[in-house]
Amino acid sequence: MQHRVDISVVIPLLNEAESLPELTQWINRVMESHGFLYEVILIDDGSTDTSWKVIEELSAQNPNLKGIRFNRNYGKSAALNVGFRETQGRVVITMDADLQDSPDEIPDLYRMIVDEGYDLVSGWKKKRYDPLSKTLPTKLFNAATRKISKIKLHDFNCGLKAYDERVVKSIEVYGEMHRYIPVIAKWNGFGKIGEKVVQHRERKYGTTKFGLERFVYGFLDLMSITFVSRFKKRPMHFFGSLGTISFLIGFLITSWLVIEKVYYSFQNQMVRNVTDQPLFFLALVAVIVGVQLFLAGFLAEMISLAGRRKDEYLIRDNIGFS
Repeated sequence: MQHRVDISVVIPLLNEAESLPELTQWINRVMESHGFLYEVILIDDGSTDTSWKVIEELSAQNPNLKGIRFNRNYGKSAALNVGFRETQGRVVITMDADLQDSPDEIPDLYRMIVDEGYDLVSGWKKKRYDPLSKTLPTKLFNAATRKISKIKLHDFNCGLKAYDERVVKSIEVYGEMHRYIPVIAKWNGFGKIGEKVVQHRERKYGTTKFGLERFVYGFLDLMSITFVSRFKKRPMHFFGSLGTISFLIGFLITSWLVIEKVYYSFQNQMVRNVTDQPLFFLALVAVIVGVQLFLAGFLAEMISLAGRRKDEYLIRDNIGFS
């Protein structure tokens, strides 16, 4: 039987060889000073520098360090998802590997989960050292996410978060959904979500791995997760509702044109044929679209019943796992 640990720290990384020794030593000091039994799971997301070699060396020095190496770059969500599967801790902490997140925050985050009963606690980098080109779009996305999700967090995208173990074992993170883990958690029934102001440190090594395109992807991901979370189990409610509305609009317009034609015919008045009126073709399109949306709803229902999403990531190597 595997030994139980208090805290699992999951750290996705890409080309962070320089920061890893300092980061892991810092985590170790914090854990030992507070008497925590812990593990650190480092997920190398297809690094092209010497990150994996550094992980091997660090793991040989500290048995609490474990490593997973992807065969190529799959993204932060994939790294977190795989890391979550392997955790053994009562509390799971996620943080970035660039030393902009402080391990000194870990004890307070742990206490908020264990003592105060939070399902998830998200860090809030109230004072940031990022340029305006990064902070302004981030504020806009956070505002939009708060509005849609009804979760009162200031910083959804902060990499420093703490989770009750039940949360990470119950959710699936894919695509670029790591930005919206609090939203995923809430829609899976974990409603006690808190926030803690955390220190944001200036980057000491390397450069950021994210460009402006992440904001476009973030908006699309928000739309995607909103739809999937609400209609994943009942897609017919969405497609069927739209189909019904479209079909009824087309049917009512067609009925009106036919009634109008019959009425004026009995009045011996001249009236254009139904098929000569542009409105008829609009009605015809509405009916066809309605039927297609119904079919899409039925197909989505069948797919949701027959299968489930399953992402598989090719793991090249791992360290510290039996």
